[in-house]
Amino acid sequence: MKTVFVTGANGLLGTNLVHEMLSHGWLVKALVRNPDNYKGEQHPYLELIKGNLFDDLTPYMKGCGVVIHIAAETRQDLLHYSDYQKTNCEATVSLFQSALESGSVKKFVFVSSANTVGHSDFFELGSEDKAVRFPFNESYYAKSKLEAENFLLQNKENMDIIIVNPTFMLGAYDTKPSSGKIILMGWKKHILFYPPGGKNFVDVKDVSRGIIACIEKGKNGEKYLLANNNLTYKAFFELLSEYSNQQPIMIPLPKWLLHMLGYGGNCARFFGLQTSMSLTNMRILCQDNFFTNKKSVKELGIQYRPIDNAVQDAVSYFKSENVLK
Repeated sequence: MKTVFVTGANGLLGTNLVHEMLSHGWLVKALVRNPDNYKGEQHPYLELIKGNLFDDLTPYMKGCGVVIHIAAETRQDLLHYSDYQKTNCEATVSLFQSALESGSVKKFVFVSSANTVGHSDFFELGSEDKAVRFPFNESYYAKSKLEAENFLLQNKENMDIIIVNPTFMLGAYDTKPSSGKIILMGWKKHILFYPPGGKNFVDVKDVSRGIIACIEKGKNGEKYLLANNNLTYKAFFELLSEYSNQQPIMIPLPKWLLHMLGYGGNCARFFGLQTSMSLTNMRILCQDNFFTNKKSVKELGIQYRPIDNAVQDAVSYFKSENVLK
């Protein structure tokens, strides 16, 4: 039986990927810090492994043909690059070495971020062959993920390396919540303030299917953007209002105000106060962070669902967990 080792199985993508792989007949070994926190479906072909990324995981990888590394440090309020580098880069190196030592792993799929490739400019959408640009090149998170990518690509002669770069994922099983916070922010608000930029949104189910397609069709040493709908923040909140049945008064936040908040956040961070309100993060909110999915459609054959479905899945899940009313 095909066997896969997955990290980050408690998260939004991890849980959905586990479900998708089980439905495709895989035996899944899923690394979680606490099995009690796993909210996904139980299955006879699912083995939850309690541990962390710096444990000796080689014994658990024996018999696995594929490793899919999802777990990452994504919090935006950490103060130093080393806070991200330890989890996003050093742990990736350790995991890759364990995969080599297992003797059975032939393919290593690294779930990175769309923020490590160049986003849209005045002329064209962001794509896999574009280098990361300002202000994302100043993001500690993006820099740490890019460092891990570079290490893996330098080792593609030792094992097949495939890197997936998902954009902003939405869907069910967002237990923290993580990216689903944007839905909580906009749900049934009478007045809604929105930044001037935008994001590319993608259904987490499509990302899960895309990862499986990478295993089956992806090329060694290649990066694949898993992306779908390019929407401004205003357009996204207008879409969300269709599900909340409430039309909020929408007020744009000017760039200068966000930049001032970012400078204030930088001052607070200088004095050791943890806050996600940094100048880099505020600048990112002002960007049209848009991408094309042409490569993944052409080479992997992915058929993306409209983001409306992902919003509906997320809203239904949050309601079932009494997060939304």
